[in-house]
Amino acid sequence: MREIQFREALREAMSEEMRRDPKVLLMGEEVAEYNGAYKVSQGMLDEFGADRVIDTPISELGFAGVGVGAAMNGIRPIVEFMTFNFSLVAIDQVINSAAKMLSMSGGQFNVPIVFRGPTGNAGMLSSQHSQNFENWYANTPGLKVVVPFTPYDAKGLLKSAIRDNDPVIFMESELMYGDKGEVPTEEYLIPIGSADIKRNGSDVTIVSFGKIMKVVIAAAQELEKEGISAEIIDLRSVRPIDYTTVVESVKKTNRLVIVEEAWPLSAISSEITYHIQKYAFDYLDAPIHRVNSLDVPLPYAPTLIDAILPNVERTVKAVKAVMYRN
Repeated sequence: MREIQFREALREAMSEEMRRDPKVLLMGEEVAEYNGAYKVSQGMLDEFGADRVIDTPISELGFAGVGVGAAMNGIRPIVEFMTFNFSLVAIDQVINSAAKMLSMSGGQFNVPIVFRGPTGNAGMLSSQHSQNFENWYANTPGLKVVVPFTPYDAKGLLKSAIRDNDPVIFMESELMYGDKGEVPTEEYLIPIGSADIKRNGSDVTIVSFGKIMKVVIAAAQELEKEGISAEIIDLRSVRPIDYTTVVESVKKTNRLVIVEEAWPLSAISSEITYHIQKYAFDYLDAPIHRVNSLDVPLPYAPTLIDAILPNVERTVKAVKAVMYRN
């Protein structure tokens, strides 16, 4: 099977859906003439024209609102934020308009819109460009929140998101756009809300999503050297969450570690911890451990970034703690 970059998988998903449905369009800062800030939309202006690949002003609130209005009137916009840190100035449109419109209109208006772009740390970008917003948006009824890890998942999930009649938050990572993975040439969809077991194991379940899956996989390889078999679950979406897959895994391994880039308070890991203690408490042989970013704004210095973010060492330590091997 061929290997393509994460950005190419996203481009293929958008282009295939735009060819399939003339109501699909892409809009955002630098998506057209510049081919995208991260070259995700490279070549799309040439194929689809300026009516469907639209450069916007630097006004996230404005073009998010235009996208919501277009979606209410039968268009299926893909709105790119250069980073979800910039979505803060558009959050009123995302939450108060897109997420609530179906309910507020008594079912008269669907809002089939995708808000996509990178989230979280991407290197030396400091506090205002390095925050995670998955748990923020997942706290909002009416939204679906997708955070893929592989090019394969990114393409299949983005195609599903574009076809969805509800607003979808689709979160990527600047540090993953160049990652390569196997992606078939034939069309496929991945349903939103379905987790994937990336690695089978018997001793401990490790749950994560997005680019932090790299940390989890590396940690599992280190643990294997010490005879610890970790089952790795990639949630892929954090609203809805595939609780069933996590519960069934914990029933098998009897131990759970959750690794997440976001801060610890009110995180996705908090929600999963609550759910497991309610529905799989009798299967646990140890308290659940979480590995999150430390509860401080992310600094600029690389050494401090490394100290604050989840890493292999902290993940291995958490697994050994639930194994009582520290």
